[in-house]
Amino acid sequence: MKTSLLLRTQAAAATCVWALRTRLEEAHAEARDRGDRGDSPISTVVIIIAAVAGALLIAGGLAAAYGRANGRLDGILGG
Repeated sequence: MKTSLLLRTQAAAATCVWALRTRLEEAHAEARDRGDRGDSPISTVVIIIAAVAGALLIAGGLAAAYGRANGRLDGILGG
């Protein structure tokens, strides 16, 4: 007796969901047991702020260079 494609797909999806749920429960149990993993939220915020500030400096520098060129850069990028 052949099983339908829909039934096989449903069984495969159920297996994937079961495996994912099992792994997630294991990860939660490990996080409860080990506690703090040493990630400092302060350093993360400092890194994000530095990245945003760097991006703003680069964008500002490019805007200043374009403004100083008075629009003479129109043909450089093929536009």
